[in-house]
Amino acid sequence: MSNETKKSGGLDFFGRYLTVWVTLCIVIGVAIGQLFPALPETLSKFEYAKVSIPVAILIWLMIYPMMLKIDFTSIVEATKRPKGLTVTCVTNWLIKPFTMYLIAAFFLKVVFKAFIPADLASDYLAGAVLLGAAPCTAMVFVWSHLTDGDPAYTLVQVAVNDLILLVAFTPIVAILLGVTNVAVPYDTLFLSVVLFIVVPLAGGYFSRKYIIEKKGLDYFENVFLKKFNNVTIIGLLLTLIIIFSFQGEVILNNPIHIALIAVPLIIQTLLIFFVAYLWAKVWKLPHNIAAPGAMIGASNFFELAVAVAISLFGLQSGAALATVVGVLVEVPLMLALVKIANNTKGMFEVAK
Repeated sequence: MSNETKKSGGLDFFGRYLTVWVTLCIVIGVAIGQLFPALPETLSKFEYAKVSIPVAILIWLMIYPMMLKIDFTSIVEATKRPKGLTVTCVTNWLIKPFTMYLIAAFFLKVVFKAFIPADLASDYLAGAVLLGAAPCTAMVFVWSHLTDGDPAYTLVQVAVNDLILLVAFTPIVAILLGVTNVAVPYDTLFLSVVLFIVVPLAGGYFSRKYIIEKKGLDYFENVFLKKFNNVTIIGLLLTLIIIFSFQGEVILNNPIHIALIAVPLIIQTLLIFFVAYLWAKVWKLPHNIAAPGAMIGASNFFELAVAVAISLFGLQSGAALATVVGVLVEVPLMLALVKIANNTKGMFEVAK
């Protein structure tokens, strides 16, 4: 996390009001789709292997700054305190994707069956699965700061999580989406992971290494990283405008669907947070490791989820809409969990 974020007390102006910006993007996107339909139609023509080129560029803008912040040499330090990593990895990869599928399937296909057509429910479920298989990568640094987390250990947790993401995301999503009877082009899914994880990860790693070697760590942290302030959120907001320019008809015809999709996402977030948080408590982990670890699983790498939903199912799909609803509900919900974590700090071991 940058020094500027630390000085501002956590979330900057864009981050603090992310839900407001997302809402505005929904309105703007819908308006563009209704008033200027030729624009989204034109953008949809620029794609390769089911990947939208304009959206791909914006996704790279989102992810690259995050990857710059990951120092993979610190992974070695994790071996000294493996319990926190165990909680994070098991919760994120052996629990979270499957509880997301079960909770979302229950609500979208059973509880809300009368309100959502079966085919659309399957699309929404696919979007929820993509969110469930993509634990948080970037915003967790903010949540860690707001809960007085150990920044070095948080970095290790995120770094290890990203390495697992490279090999686990594709098969988990393919298996779960196969269960929903949604046809998944496995090669496209793998291509999405390569494009939106491997490429920016490599770019971030080599950029970080080159800049530090040439200019020093102080320049990298206090000058170079600041050049990317708000780039991630701006890229996200522009992506949302494009998505919602295609989603106008769905939203205008089924506004209740936004709220219905949010229900299982909120329940899943709360469940995963408390699973990891209470497990850390049982294992007597210090609060500055427990809180960030729980936040990683509770929040989502929604940039990846949005990207894969678009590449797999298209900009106009219910899956893409479901991943965007995840963006819409995440910030206020995570801020509530930050407050819970801070209010229960006394329950945990004191960091040594």
